[in-house]
Amino acid sequence: MAFGILNDSSLARVPGTVHLEEQERYQTGQAHRQDLKHGTSRGREVVLVPQPSDDPNDPLNWPITKKITIVVIVVFGAFIMPSCFGPLLSAGTAVVAIDFKISISDVTLLSGYQLLVAGCWGPFVNALSRRYGKRPQFLFGSIMALIGTIICSVSHDYTTLRAGRVIQGFSYSAYESLIFAVVGDLFFVHQRGLFVSIMSFGLAAISNLTSVICGPITTNLGWHYLFHILDALVGFQLILVFFFVPETTYERSAKLEIDGIAEDISTSTTSSEKPQTDELEHTRSLTLSLPSPQKKTYVQSLAIFTGVHSDENIIHLLIAPFLCVVNLGALWMVIGAGALNAFFVSQSYVAAQIFFYPPYGLTAAGVGYLFVGPFLGATLGSIVLALAMDPLILWCTNKNRGIYEPEFRLLPVTLGLLSGVGLVSYGYAVDAQISMYTCSFLWGLSMFGTMFMVTPSNSYVIDAFRDLSSEMFIASMMFKNFIFYGFSYFVNDWAAAEGPGQVFYVFGGVAFAAVLSTLPLYVYGKRYRSYWHRHNLLRKLGIKTHAEF
Repeated sequence: MAFGILNDSSLARVPGTVHLEEQERYQTGQAHRQDLKHGTSRGREVVLVPQPSDDPNDPLNWPITKKITIVVIVVFGAFIMPSCFGPLLSAGTAVVAIDFKISISDVTLLSGYQLLVAGCWGPFVNALSRRYGKRPQFLFGSIMALIGTIICSVSHDYTTLRAGRVIQGFSYSAYESLIFAVVGDLFFVHQRGLFVSIMSFGLAAISNLTSVICGPITTNLGWHYLFHILDALVGFQLILVFFFVPETTYERSAKLEIDGIAEDISTSTTSSEKPQTDELEHTRSLTLSLPSPQKKTYVQSLAIFTGVHSDENIIHLLIAPFLCVVNLGALWMVIGAGALNAFFVSQSYVAAQIFFYPPYGLTAAGVGYLFVGPFLGATLGSIVLALAMDPLILWCTNKNRGIYEPEFRLLPVTLGLLSGVGLVSYGYAVDAQISMYTCSFLWGLSMFGTMFMVTPSNSYVIDAFRDLSSEMFIASMMFKNFIFYGFSYFVNDWAAAEGPGQVFYVFGGVAFAAVLSTLPLYVYGKRYRSYWHRHNLLRKLGIKTHAEF
């Protein structure tokens, strides 16, 4: 039993558990194979995973400048759409309510409807992107974003503004769920970490910075100018997508998908089988000398549809994200991380309701500046995790005689308790009408703690249940958007009826429970990984799942 993690006796090797000494020996043996293509990482020669083909149209073979250009454009879209659209009106909620002579709850519902559409559309984006590629989904998302934003910018009544926000909701899913898959299409495994980290940090930062920027614009120019500015940004991004983001989906031969020791062992070992050293050192041979197709011209790369990329049953693709939550690890991640994210969004829903009116009496700009707290909390949390996560994992692995367990990634979740502390303290502060600076700090504290729940839980499920990673993140995206929509229906009325303190006391209690639920998963996680490998319900139903990383 390592660090309180119970061992499993049913499998010789449990999927996700990695013996680093054997992995190093395996990789060293692979590195000297002449039939595999190599690259360099930090001055060392590494085997390229996955192996690139000899096809010049293979995205792995594209110039690095082209790859980075594609990533920058789709991330630019993600910064505008899922990160910016949702909190766009948060600081100016009360201003919009006064202009249209409606309640705060009605304005909050504008974001709720948008997120409901995003959650419903998500499974279709996932299925259609696997079937027909990602380029059509990015183009469709950008077009819907532009149409919705134009409608919002010319709206002079609540119904028109609501219609525009709903149409904007169709833009979320592609830029929320496919951007990390694009990184997997373009880069080798050893190159992906940097891009994923930058993207994750950027998305969290932009969502918090949006209100800081939008508040002063609303105060000085009016809330319509938020959409006027977005008209230009979204239109520019749509042009960039059309001309500089070709299809990145590539039908790669299975023999090119070489994996590390963890995957080899986890898929081949049963309770009666033990891996042999020879099996680790002699992988299946690769035949890479296939005829190279002719390189597509630039004009050909502009094609919106590039054919059918998968023969998988479209119904299976649609239902897989719903079924993946029968895996308890996936269910824990979806609900736990989703709940804490929802509590943060709820804070933004009621921010104007609390601080725009007396006793605080802030302007929309002042309300927006309060979001500096959660921005700094998210930033600091991301930095601490980036600096401490890998050294902590390495230390635990060394103490565990060179054996890595995915549950080690759950250790930082302990600091997730600060999310509950922040929420409860924030509720007390606003009820007691304590300084707005203290409120902003406590808001940031809750966001800091949330990062320690969300990031480690995402990392854990990728390592523990890698073959479910795509479906799990689609399920997580749907759950978050649905719960955001649900909260938009009642959280403002709840805060008005019982006081914001009561709301955040409840949220804080649930946050404590969500973080503490990590303990049984940590202790029994290895046994459950073994159980799932032996009784995978999705495999028994004939439903294929996908690993994005």
